[in-house]
Amino acid sequence: MPNSTELLARLYDGFNARDVEAALATMHPDVIWANGLEGGHVHGHNGVRDYWTEQWATMDSRAEPTQISIGEDGTASVEVHLTARDLNGNALFDEKASHVFQIVDGLIRRFDIRRS
Repeated sequence: MPNSTELLARLYDGFNARDVEAALATMHPDVIWANGLEGGHVHGHNGVRDYWTEQWATMDSRAEPTQISIGEDGTASVEVHLTARDLNGNALFDEKASHVFQIVDGLIRRFDIRRS
């Protein structure tokens, strides 16, 4: 089983490569996932898959981790550089945020976003 840092690296690698199945393999089947574009949360692998599929149909977004901290309770905080361009290459956003993960039994159980 990968440690939390390795698990998160796999998640971000999968997201940025548009490899949904690799990213989903890091998550609990009933994951609770923040919808960073519309607010609220999506639920489960199908919810995350649908959310990302819709997102990638309208923009080219990337999330680059710059720092990862793991708490004693298994909560992980990841400082990220978020960028997105529309399908014509125009910048939509370029910002920093904190991604917060609850990791249980080696899988991501919940994901939330804290914007700077």
